[in-house]
Amino acid sequence: MGPTRKRDLTAAVVIVAVVGYVLVTLTYRWFPPLTLWTGVSLLAVAIAEAGWGVFVRAKINDGRIGDGPGWLHPLAVARSVVIAKASAWVGALVLGWWLGVLGYLLPRRSTLRVAGEDTAGALVAAACALALVSAALWLQHCCMSPQEPPDDPDRAAE
Repeated sequence: MGPTRKRDLTAAVVIVAVVGYVLVTLTYRWFPPLTLWTGVSLLAVAIAEAGWGVFVRAKINDGRIGDGPGWLHPLAVARSVVIAKASAWVGALVLGWWLGVLGYLLPRRSTLRVAGEDTAGALVAAACALALVSAALWLQHCCMSPQEPPDDPDRAAE
């Protein structure tokens, strides 16, 4: 399993933003109000993933990967990579959705009162989705093993 490519995430954001804009254009009148709390759950997950990434990175740098008390099991690291990849994709899709919503709301703030009221909630939700993508990519980076030291040609001759 390779690292998540940022260009794939970017393409997903753009595609979902376009589809989201079209859907919002057709269905906005039935939307519930968007509050500042709309996307905050994504921020909680992002904070948890970033904190876990710091913990994993510290264990890897200390060489405390393996079986034993105080050590981080290698399967925990592998599961963390899977969670990071899934979170990056979920965050990218949700970010695309909120960018599509913002694409609809921002030009209509002055003419549609409810669009002006919903803009702040959509901005917070988009920022929280971006935080989730960033934290997921950070966790994925933290789970990488340190690079092997290069072979020393002088030691190979011994």
